Amino acid sequence: MNDIVLETTDLTKTYRDHMVIDHMNMKIEKGKIYGFIGRNGAGKTTFLRLVTGLAFPTSGRISLWGQSMPAVLQAQRKRIGCLIETPALYPTMSAQQNLEMARISRGIPDRAVIERTLALVGLAEAGKKRVRHFSLGMRQRLGIAMALLHTPEFLILDEPINGLDPEGIADIRALLLQLNREYGTTILVSSHILEELHQLASDFIIIEQGRIIEKISAQTLDERCKQHLAIATTDPQKALLALEGQLQTSEFTLMPDGTIRLYDHLDDVETVATALADAHVLVTGLTLTGASLEDYFLQKIGGDAHGQSPQG
Repeated sequence: MNDIVLETTDLTKTYRDHMVIDHMNMKIEKGKIYGFIGRNGAGKTTFLRLVTGLAFPTSGRISLWGQSMPAVLQAQRKRIGCLIETPALYPTMSAQQNLEMARISRGIPDRAVIERTLALVGLAEAGKKRVRHFSLGMRQRLGIAMALLHTPEFLILDEPINGLDPEGIADIRALLLQLNREYGTTILVSSHILEELHQLASDFIIIEQGRIIEKISAQTLDERCKQHLAIATTDPQKALLALEGQLQTSEFTLMPDGTIRLYDHLDDVETVATALADAHVLVTGLTLTGASLEDYFLQKIGGDAHGQSPQG
């Protein structure tokens, strides 16, 4: 069984003289939820359009479940559900009628799938309502329903919580986690609400100017961003013995550069400083630090909270 759902090799897309996707190499593994992060114009939506066949690459290769030949690749795309940019809906039709059109076009024989899918996205009571009367959030929910109609193995979502209120965001998060846990659905989702991605994704892919600048697991990200006391000292080993012996804690990590990250006593810096002083440890730095996903993202792309936005 192929555990690589999507692989791209030197994938490139140019529009006239502008390179939007720059020789991108990516692997998406089965059963994971990937958060896709990049600022406006980084190339996220273009990449998703290339993968789903809504645009064609200038050069490079796309492989889905190990298949890259054009004719086979198109067949493999039937295993993908996607919501990219604005949902393509018929405003004069009801939600049920929109899904019925999609069901017929995809050759899905089971008509009951419509009601099940509407219930999944929280639109069970709005099935007969015309889409032109839907709020932006309801349209997003219906767009997600369209993507889920054929129970895809790989779900690609571009800003799926756009227009949703906090309750709706929580509902969609719960739905995506349910699909991943119960059905093993692989998910690639972009969102400018980075803290929401932090609650959802198992892995993160950060892109800038059409290139991947980092791929990182949620576990590693949490370790890097977790709030801690950063201790710099001339004798790290002696400092570790002091922390363990005098503060009765093992909640610390010695970093490769010799600094110590202490995850305990965060609200009592004075006690930590006193314990190290009593052990005759010379401390050259003692600061409380940590970062949100947004902080980490901005550090990686070299932006700042006021001048850059992780959207688009």
